[in-house]
Amino acid sequence: MYGVVQIGGHQYKVQAGDVLDVQKLSDEAGSTIELDQVLFIGGENAQVGAPTVKGAKVTAKVIKHDKSRKVLVSVRKPGRYRKTNGHRQQYTSLLITELNDGAGNSAKIDAKSKNAEKFLK
Repeated sequence: MYGVVQIGGHQYKVQAGDVLDVQKLSDEAGSTIELDQVLFIGGENAQVGAPTVKGAKVTAKVIKHDKSRKVLVSVRKPGRYRKTNGHRQQYTSLLITELNDGAGNSAKIDAKSKNAEKFLK
């Protein structure tokens, strides 16, 4: 089972056990959050939301907050000047632990998976 979730204006395809990097969230590292903006549930019984799937939710654990790699932007005008600016976008890493489709079906992370052993202690 997989789903499409809206987080911070962006849409992500998620499955149980996936690690996502999303725009920075205000939740603390180690906390559990529920995402209720589920737009689509795929699998044997596919459900399309209008605009969201009623009763469906995705549970995720906040792993860490960090900054991405630096992006350098250069501006150059011939004979005038050169200027370089840098930017590092902040992000939050989420581990998807469970998907519920609202009809009683759910998919949970496998306890023996690599991500579960690494982040769920």
